[in-house]
Amino acid sequence: MGAGLILGGRLYAGANDMAGEVGHIRLAEDGPLGYGKAGSFEGFCSGGGIARLARALAAERLAAGDPPGFCRTAAGLDAVSAQTVGEAARAGDPLAIDIYAAVGRRLGQALAILVDTLNPQRIVIGSIFGRQRELLEPFALEVLRREALSVALGACEIVPAGLGEQVGDYAGLSVALYQLQQ
Repeated sequence: MGAGLILGGRLYAGANDMAGEVGHIRLAEDGPLGYGKAGSFEGFCSGGGIARLARALAAERLAAGDPPGFCRTAAGLDAVSAQTVGEAARAGDPLAIDIYAAVGRRLGQALAILVDTLNPQRIVIGSIFGRQRELLEPFALEVLRREALSVALGACEIVPAGLGEQVGDYAGLSVALYQLQQ
């Protein structure tokens, strides 16, 4: 999980091309592993992180004899993905709903950090947010409104990526173009 920072109409690369590595921000002491760090933004809010969190919680429920709807047996743990948990949440599975609520809250926490630190005009979110927006957005906005500086948040528009699933492709191309122009 990364971010492209556009400052003054140009991609900002940082001192050594590492600007925008927001996935490494720690949101909690413990949590799903992402970007080599437990409890990171990527660990909680990426598709892989959501799957790891869901597998861990499903395994706990299976051990307690209370299997969730998205994983009825231990043999099914490897097949658990952000998509299967999202489908289960939309179908009313309580654990799946709880997982997306927790992820949405972590997303709101991370966005509040970015809003307070960068005071951006706009944050464009792609990937999992675009696919699971209806499950994530209410919880993310609740935390964001509570934690971000209201003046900074009032100046920031948060929108899903208009490029949909292609946002990563275009981001990679923009980085390549930036390097060519240097």
